[in-house]
Amino acid sequence: MIGFVAAVLIFLASLGFNIVPIVFLIGLSIALLFMMERRTTVTGGTKSAAVKHAIDFAQIGGQDTAKRELMEALDFLKRREKIQALGIRPLKGILLTGPPGTGKTLMAKAAATYTDSAFVSASGSEFVEMYVGVGAQRVRELFKKARMLAKKEGKDSAIVFIDEIDVVGGRRGAQSHQEYDQTLNQLLTEMDGMQTTQSPFVLVVAATNRVDILDSALLRPGRFDRMIKVDLPDREGRLHILSIQTGNKPLSSDVNLEHVAQETYGFSGAQLESLTNEAAIMALREEKERIEQQHFRDAVDKVLMGEKTGRIPNREELRRVAIHELGHAIISELVRPNSVSHITIAPRGNALGFVRQIPEKDSYLYTIDQLNNQIKVALGGTIAEQLLYGNRSTGAQNDFQQASNLARTEVECGLSRIGIVDADNLPQTILDEEIRFILSEREKETKELLEPFAEGIRELAQSIVQHENMTGDEFRNWLQKQLGMSEDMEFTTAETAAKHAIDDNGESQPIAV
Repeated sequence: MIGFVAAVLIFLASLGFNIVPIVFLIGLSIALLFMMERRTTVTGGTKSAAVKHAIDFAQIGGQDTAKRELMEALDFLKRREKIQALGIRPLKGILLTGPPGTGKTLMAKAAATYTDSAFVSASGSEFVEMYVGVGAQRVRELFKKARMLAKKEGKDSAIVFIDEIDVVGGRRGAQSHQEYDQTLNQLLTEMDGMQTTQSPFVLVVAATNRVDILDSALLRPGRFDRMIKVDLPDREGRLHILSIQTGNKPLSSDVNLEHVAQETYGFSGAQLESLTNEAAIMALREEKERIEQQHFRDAVDKVLMGEKTGRIPNREELRRVAIHELGHAIISELVRPNSVSHITIAPRGNALGFVRQIPEKDSYLYTIDQLNNQIKVALGGTIAEQLLYGNRSTGAQNDFQQASNLARTEVECGLSRIGIVDADNLPQTILDEEIRFILSEREKETKELLEPFAEGIRELAQSIVQHENMTGDEFRNWLQKQLGMSEDMEFTTAETAAKHAIDDNGESQPIAV
């Protein structure tokens, strides 16, 4: 290209053209390209660019323990003079672990704000290249960019954030790729070469949800010194996140964020953010000026199950689905009162209908009674179909899978009739036999619980087919009436029997009720 341009210029000069303006324009273009390239090198390019970190720890909710532990580790970086007097070695690396969407990247950005450090981020996939040596070269460039950016911003520290580090930090061995090994080796070398007294000091913060596959050399002291668990938020944490996410949204007076936090057990921070956003979209769709409680209810259904599908079952199928879901709901309320939040037969995702339950509290241990009750809830739908139709349908496939998994948990945790077992060495025939026994016993108990409500289910199913949805409070009111009718019927039957009991001599005698 250069030779061609030079030949053209010589040819034009030989013809008598003034090539000075052309040479000036070419030189100016080269200078501009050089400046743009240098700017890209300093800032880290498009992917590994320095990110404006206007995020602080106050904007991250639901991770009080993880934030406290991370801030304690970052204090080594902020107060280097004080810790040097005590002979403490500053940390070189911090590993954030936990499920996706829990805020690991946000915490890394907040760490840069907290320590007033330059911030450079990269993803593990950016180091993966088919050409040998490219990944290792990019690791070297990443640390170089971090130091250059810190000097440019006049800061004495920089944070290098590597997301999804398991891509390049997996265990080395026969199954690993040579190029990945070279990239990991370079990362280990860079971390070993970091001097804790040099300026600017570089701290490596990495995130992964697959800590079990990381190479042991990466986790040893002197590299990633701290491993901080960023777990799913509890109820108080979810409430905090919801309060932050709804801070810029107009809420109706009927919105109860504590109820929403209770309904969203197991949600990550990202899911809660999506929940509030979906609720706002639904309010906009209905042209409402404020977000109402029903919008949050529908948003929870959408985040859990997906958007409503275009499938429209026929009326008989809808009636069967309503009966199925009522079976789940009745058992759920009988074994754990006030647990039903919403019943719907509107198809979402792969489900034709579902019952959403409210967790009583965030639980991490389960007793045998809780597991058995949950099995009965899972079997309630198909038992209700059996009672009213005399047969079952394929809609209970996922329910059976859930019930079977719960029964398997009972066996493996030593909660079944065969006692404590070694799950790895337990013969498959014994395991299958015990699971069938547990499911059979729970099926009998579920049938006994549902039989008194057969006619009530038949009537209520027609109403649900018409209205498509039923709130938990409406269902509980109906269930209380059904329980009252059952008690009255039992009392009347017993009273009549007492009045008309006949003894062996043919005389009327009272009996104990």
